Amino acid sequence: MADPNRPRAAFTPWDRRELPGSFSVEESAKRVGHYKWIEMRTFEVLGGWVATVPELDVKLRLGTHTYHHAWHAELWHKRLPELREMNQERLNVPPNDELVAFVDAMTEPEAPDLTIEKLVGVYRVLIPHKIAAYTFHLNNTSTITDAPTVRSLNFALADEFDDWRDGEMLLQSLIETPDEVQRAADRQAELEKLLLAAGGIAGPGSIGSPAQGEPDPESEQVTP
Repeated sequence: MADPNRPRAAFTPWDRRELPGSFSVEESAKRVGHYKWIEMRTFEVLGGWVATVPELDVKLRLGTHTYHHAWHAELWHKRLPELREMNQERLNVPPNDELVAFVDAMTEPEAPDLTIEKLVGVYRVLIPHKIAAYTFHLNNTSTITDAPTVRSLNFALADEFDDWRDGEMLLQSLIETPDEVQRAADRQAELEKLLLAAGGIAGPGSIGSPAQGEPDPESEQVTP
């Protein structure tokens, strides 16, 4: 007969999860607030483009994707009060001014002949960075103590991957000449530099280094 007083592991023998994740409650709440902000801005940007892009197929896809981002913002909005007892509006902010500058630049193309530039900003720059940040968060949070956030991340990632594929297919169908290839490449490089300055959608540490305690190569001293 087993001794009921003998110390046992927290979980069943086949479950080797550890209780804590990499994020404190405060850090998780901050990140979720940044996620809500970028999802709302993406919703607003795509919604504004729906009325102006001339290509019907692009217009229809943007309309669908717009509501994906609105729903993601709602998911993050619902997580905030559960993560931290404080005013949600204090968390619903960008991580820094550089991310605001990136979104402003991404939104700039207005002319009807700039659909390529519009789509590159969202589908070759922003959404890949969102996927990276969400995946990092998913892989570094606790499935025990932060299961609702894990569920929200999985929902958001499913949409982001689908939207990324749709956007890339639209771009490939629009890019038909070497000049258009160069336009897309120039636009991507311009926006990647701005997002690099921001550190990602959640600021420096969006995908870990150096915010997760990893050494910063630029700060390391080399002894001769």
